[in-house]
Amino acid sequence: PVTAGSIVVPYGHVIGNEKWRGSELAQRLQGKVRLIFEDALGLVDFHLSNRTCILFISEADLVAGDEFKRRLVRFRNASSLRGIVIVEKTQISDQYYSGVQKLVVLELGMVLLPVANQGEASQLIIQLVSFCVREQSRDRAANPFLRKQRAQLAEPAVLQAVQRIPGVGKTKALLLLQQFGSIRRLCNAPINELEQVVGQAVAQQIYTF
Repeated sequence: PVTAGSIVVPYGHVIGNEKWRGSELAQRLQGKVRLIFEDALGLVDFHLSNRTCILFISEADLVAGDEFKRRLVRFRNASSLRGIVIVEKTQISDQYYSGVQKLVVLELGMVLLPVANQGEASQLIIQLVSFCVREQSRDRAANPFLRKQRAQLAEPAVLQAVQRIPGVGKTKALLLLQQFGSIRRLCNAPINELEQVVGQAVAQQIYTF
């Protein structure tokens, strides 16, 4: 899923593609940002907000051939998200960089940010997360309805309790608590309000539970 609204990112969190679990990049992000892994992100490596995502092109991707180009084109054609391309520009991959730059910036009209390694990529993502949080805060400040919704997040015990509901993982638990504020309100929520947060199938599971 790459359209806006297909992945909902809890306020102040980053959703990472499962393939990055255990990587140097993920390890450097842990503790600096609130990182949740999902295995259904498709073409996207990291979602920073509901509107902004990262596509990471590694040194290995560049050397291996054109598959990364097809991925970028598919993303651009299918997505209404703001995609930022981070590319690992090293001594080995430097010869391919100008071709990537031409494709990403001139042909696809996307933002391209070169980094030397995954450590530098993690620092860049942390800076971008801060920018997205400030942007979301401005949106919330401008919208009193959103301001009321803002998470009275969630003591660990409360979060764990919500995660025990069938079909609800950490991401959905955070979204539910942000929306409803307490387990009491969540338990009393009508099914149509639950559907707006987690979709029809999971809403039915929560309601039944």
